[in-house]
Amino acid sequence: MSAAAAVAPWSTEKQRSYVPAVPESLEEAGLPASLVEQLILKRLYFEGETTGRELASALGLKFSLIEPVLDLAKRQRLVEVKRSSGFGSVSSVFVVSEAGRQRAREYLEANQYAGRAPVPIAQYSEGVRAQRAPEGWLTKNALAEAFRQVVINPKTLTQMGPAINSGKSFLIYGQPGNGKTYLAEAMAQVEQAPFFVPYAIEVQGQIIQMFDVLYHKVVEEAPEAAVSLAEPGYDARWVKCRRPFIITGGELTLDMLDLSYNATAKVYDAAFQLKANNGIYLIDDFGRQKVTPAELLNRWIIPMDRHIDYLTFATGGKVAIPFETFLIFSTNLHPDKLGDEAFLRRIQYKMFLPNPTEQEFVEIFERFCRSVGAVCSRDLIERFLEKRYRRTGKRLRRCHPRDVITHAVDWIRFECLPMELNDQVLDHAFESCFLEQADIADE
Repeated sequence: MSAAAAVAPWSTEKQRSYVPAVPESLEEAGLPASLVEQLILKRLYFEGETTGRELASALGLKFSLIEPVLDLAKRQRLVEVKRSSGFGSVSSVFVVSEAGRQRAREYLEANQYAGRAPVPIAQYSEGVRAQRAPEGWLTKNALAEAFRQVVINPKTLTQMGPAINSGKSFLIYGQPGNGKTYLAEAMAQVEQAPFFVPYAIEVQGQIIQMFDVLYHKVVEEAPEAAVSLAEPGYDARWVKCRRPFIITGGELTLDMLDLSYNATAKVYDAAFQLKANNGIYLIDDFGRQKVTPAELLNRWIIPMDRHIDYLTFATGGKVAIPFETFLIFSTNLHPDKLGDEAFLRRIQYKMFLPNPTEQEFVEIFERFCRSVGAVCSRDLIERFLEKRYRRTGKRLRRCHPRDVITHAVDWIRFECLPMELNDQVLDHAFESCFLEQADIADE
């Protein structure tokens, strides 16, 4: 078994978990000694002084891996030992010499990255593919459990299940306010094993920062001392996280789907789809971006088909990166306005999310009332439905109960009334939520 991949069983027979094994040498880590030297000198340049243990922890490597590099740097008078506690180099306090400071400044001209040692692209690719959900990993019962807090009919679950199981592209369309985004977010709650993402990867001498606290929710970090003295459960250059869920909307441009170069730090930030590997990437408001739906979808043709994406460096060079992202498109537009049949065929699964039935509307209403602690009778909801929807022909939307009840609660608190809904409160809330068409026409 390679140092990059130790495989252990998941909680079910259909699932398995990838664990990046602790490298026992720089060769196993896929790192040249020159790169480790750069990181050491830059850390000392920024920190001033640090112990060998702290230095190993900062780089995410066992001290035995960086000790030979430190010894060479001492012989070259780039690094000095300020003091020692007598327990070997691991507890010695190191400082950078004047020659070392000059060398560090030269390294900083190339890039200012001084974090955890990067993972080479080959090991990252191996890790991404090893963490791909196996075929048939999702069962109907597991999906129903993930959606237990969502009012949804069995037919919709049956439509969603195969799409999620396949991990292929998925289009959800329907009228605004019917919970398409909420439904996609709920997919991220399907129980899966955590995954590992590296802090950074190294490609062709370039550093790409991968870990993002906005999207990667940490489950567990390797113990700090373990990277220098004992063997942790996994390579500390990786972080154990929940599977990512990333969402972008109308603000999305094609530039955001490529590497972002920081001209000051001279490192790259990973594109959204790269950060979403082994998770979900939702393109919300599909069709309302500054680029056309055709341009956006054409960007995904090769990644969706071959599971490989091609990203571009500022120098013009390209790199092939694994693409193991469940891509979801959500839109309020009719599919005909997005493109023709041949265009839409590129998206593997499609699902129309209809307006709620009255029964679903009532259930959503009652659930939201309970969530905010508001008292509401079934008779009151029936009167509300009759007055505001049946008589007027207004279409039901899944967001209406939340919107109306939120307005009602705001009014109740302002008026210092009991937290109980009635006809007057609902009328006031409804009228503050929705535009009066007659008034608009008069204007």
